[in-house]
Amino acid sequence: MDAPAGGRAASEDLAALEAVGDAVEAGAGLPEVVRAAARALDASLVLLDPTSAVLAVAARSPADERSLMADHDDVVTHELRVGGAPVGRLRMRSRSGEPPTMVLKMVLALVASEAERVRAPERQSQAAQATFLRALLERAVTDRGDILARASELGLDLTKGGAIVVVRAHHYAPTELDWRGRVLNVVDRAARATAPGAIAAVVDAPAAEAGIIVVLLPLNGGADVRRTATVMARELGAALHGFVFAVGHSRPASDPVDLYRAGQEAILAANVSEARPAGETEAERENAGVLAFEDTGAYRLLLPAMSEDAEELRRFFAETIQPLVAYDDQYETDLVTTLETFLDCDGNVANTAGRLFTHRHTVRYRLERVRELSGHDVGSTDGRERLSLGLKAMRVLGIGSPGGPARERGAGGGRVPREPKDR
Repeated sequence: MDAPAGGRAASEDLAALEAVGDAVEAGAGLPEVVRAAARALDASLVLLDPTSAVLAVAARSPADERSLMADHDDVVTHELRVGGAPVGRLRMRSRSGEPPTMVLKMVLALVASEAERVRAPERQSQAAQATFLRALLERAVTDRGDILARASELGLDLTKGGAIVVVRAHHYAPTELDWRGRVLNVVDRAARATAPGAIAAVVDAPAAEAGIIVVLLPLNGGADVRRTATVMARELGAALHGFVFAVGHSRPASDPVDLYRAGQEAILAANVSEARPAGETEAERENAGVLAFEDTGAYRLLLPAMSEDAEELRRFFAETIQPLVAYDDQYETDLVTTLETFLDCDGNVANTAGRLFTHRHTVRYRLERVRELSGHDVGSTDGRERLSLGLKAMRVLGIGSPGGPARERGAGGGRVPREPKDR
């Protein structure tokens, strides 16, 4: 039989595919399956999970592996899917031309199925952890015995109580990767290193924006909650670039029944932490993204409102700050930032202008726009108090300021250009 255009006979292709199938059927593991796939495709391969973590490599040398991870022209990336859901990516460099299309499709399907099979127990565990943490935050489980039993099923001992850490993350550049999974991996690694037995999951919480990462630390080992939160922030900054992080943690809860309260404390602290400035010294910048609930100051007074009736906070925000946020978002002005700075400067226009590097007349103009849009005058005590509480409500609710990551270049499509008089 003549060899096809790729240089191999059909019988060779069938034998190569059979070797990959045998490795999958025997449960030889991802490394062996990927090596068999590399032989079938006559290519060097790197298998990545949806978070870009390397699962297996079949390369001729360390240099070959490094080049596979780089965006070289001769490296092709294939998305791996099972049932339409992404399970990873296969980066490939062919050694003798493109493999036959049918062979490539079959190999990709076999590698994808093995990656799905291997990761299924891990995903089930993550789903169980997320379900338990969500139940705590939503107060869906309140009985002490039920909490201890469900925690025990996850290998978690909460007999001496626990504490909660919440991580909020935003990425600057658009990406199709599972970036929350990448953040979760770093958080989980840092948590287990400093507080053995901790669990972490991405949770959609009613009192915060979707996709926060919640970590539950058992106190049976005497875990230092502040230290664990600080290590998380440091590891996130070192391992992931192009992101901003805010980490908040609760007070220790000696009774598992109080973990709902601890969760609300951690969410509030993370939301407030996100609004804090980075600081000027290296030490201040290192700790800028970490905030303990007990260090949130007056924000602590808003915790009952956030926990019991967040709608009332949202209504107050809508009556005070929301018109300013909407105006800033539409016209790319800086009313919210100017108001925050003005209040931080105790109502001193000159100091506000100096901190914002703008003219005093510009500050006065913006504050007049604040009065027109919100109906509250910063020149009166009552107006300042209402606007200050509105800003606090915005932070407690986790509503992002228009000056956040979304203001980067390229993210403002469709916005009305900035007004010349407010530049």
